[in-house]
Amino acid sequence: MSLWRDNIGRMAGYVPGEQPQDRRYIKLNTNENPYPPSPRALAALAAFSGERLRLYPDPAADVLRDTAARVYGLPGRDWVLAGNGSDDLLTIGTRTFVDQGGALAHPEPSYSLYPVLAGLQGARAVAVPLDAEFALPADAAAQATAAGCSLFFLARPNAPTGNLFPRAVVETLCREFAGVVWIDEAYGDFAPDNCLDFPARFPNVVVSRTFSKSYSLAGARLGLALARPELIGQMLKAKDSYNVDALTQAVGVAALADQAYLQDRVAAIRRTRDRVAAALVGLGCVVCPSASNFLFVKPARIPAAAAFAGLREHGVLVRYFPGDRTGEYLRITVGTDEEMDLLLAAMRELAGAG
Repeated sequence: MSLWRDNIGRMAGYVPGEQPQDRRYIKLNTNENPYPPSPRALAALAAFSGERLRLYPDPAADVLRDTAARVYGLPGRDWVLAGNGSDDLLTIGTRTFVDQGGALAHPEPSYSLYPVLAGLQGARAVAVPLDAEFALPADAAAQATAAGCSLFFLARPNAPTGNLFPRAVVETLCREFAGVVWIDEAYGDFAPDNCLDFPARFPNVVVSRTFSKSYSLAGARLGLALARPELIGQMLKAKDSYNVDALTQAVGVAALADQAYLQDRVAAIRRTRDRVAAALVGLGCVVCPSASNFLFVKPARIPAAAAFAGLREHGVLVRYFPGDRTGEYLRITVGTDEEMDLLLAAMRELAGAG
């Protein structure tokens, strides 16, 4: 008899992006923000009292939730749940809305954590294939319903492709799917529009945000889920007791309060993203339209796997996802202008274009 659960033994674990320790790289592989956090967030970090570490944090993170409700225009904290990064929130959602032996749906390709969460719950992951242009099929809700799914994870913008499913398409999914639609807006701040108004419009919708990307707080681990109080109340039962530490709560409140800094840094990343996308197209690469802080790129005149290895030799780390749909592409985080110029120089050399 095995000492571990059968479903754990069968599943493959999530593989995070590489965090190298051996040498200096231009790190464009995990979609971290190249700019520092808000000065207000750094001030909150510096001012945090060591004495507070002796005490447990607020288990519900009420000050953070109050601040988030004001920033996002929600009626109150009972519309907000805080988590140890958005991955924690996705885990809580799976615990809350998917029975053991049940099923959840997700697009394919999309965030590779979704099927892992199904496996942890002892549930099935039902992949809804995106079309040749990585668009969501019109019958996505029907496919998920027919497979008995009670939860649909939808990354918007999608990862790793970076494209933005139209709001009208997402509205149809929310209306037609009888379970919970979880709109994962990890990259939402970089997009031209969002679905932050959907929880007020649909009783079955959760929208989640992370502080890892646009707020430059990947190391702090903080995320927020926005939904009707009925859904938030059930998820509160399923979270760990003290899932967000006191220091992170304080830094998160300060970061949320500095929306001007957020918008300035987001605008800088968008400008760099669009410039680099145009330059890569000029090299002959295929670049998917991106509404995120990364680009999904089919290299010119060289296979993606070879380009991935070649860029590493040039000291540039990007992400490569082997597979039928993703194996021809690289996912490239948008760094500073200087970092991206070095990336472009390496891509030109690998493509034999300069």
